Amino acid sequence: METGIMVNKLTVKFGETTVLNDISLSFEKNKIHGLIGRNGSGKTILLKCICGFVIPASGTIKIDKQQIGKDCDVPENIGIIIEAPGFLPNYDGYTNLKFLAAIKNQISKERILNVIEKVGLDSKSKKHVGKYSLGMRQRLGLAQALMEDPDILILDEPMNGLDNQGVYDIREILLELKNQGKTILLASHSKEDIEILCDTVHELDLGKIINSY
Repeated sequence: METGIMVNKLTVKFGETTVLNDISLSFEKNKIHGLIGRNGSGKTILLKCICGFVIPASGTIKIDKQQIGKDCDVPENIGIIIEAPGFLPNYDGYTNLKFLAAIKNQISKERILNVIEKVGLDSKSKKHVGKYSLGMRQRLGLAQALMEDPDILILDEPMNGLDNQGVYDIREILLELKNQGKTILLASHSKEDIEILCDTVHELDLGKIINSY
């Protein structure tokens, strides 16, 4: 068993409120790991901590033995969808991804076009993202998360706004990515998504792990 992500005694506080309380988890590589729980249970905050976006009060997170906040501020080789993806509304999908790709200047035009097609969007469309449906924005967000070919995907409610066909398409993509050796953390309210996709499941409530299976 090769562990990719280790969360050890993680506690997060916002003022006097404890939002994660002494969380310890390990996420094995090459699997899809589900996080479930009602709104406010701590799922999104846990994902933000793993991404380096939230600094914990105590505890550690290690990804491939690198400690977040010590050895690196933001983990490399990670693709992220947390909350609604932010795009420039007056540009098309390709142009939005091209702007983001220019930050590192390591992603080819062909790669961007390929990931747009992979998530079920038209790479040649000139439609502005401001006129996209919620489902189309979710697909573009997934394309953004995939375009650097990361080893780890952090996905918070990636099926939001998708119709039945869209949900089916994204499930197929995620299973294909797992078969390619990706590690995926998936927060979802959908029992069906969790049952179909996940190898392990952790349930949070009031900032604590209350069940794992």
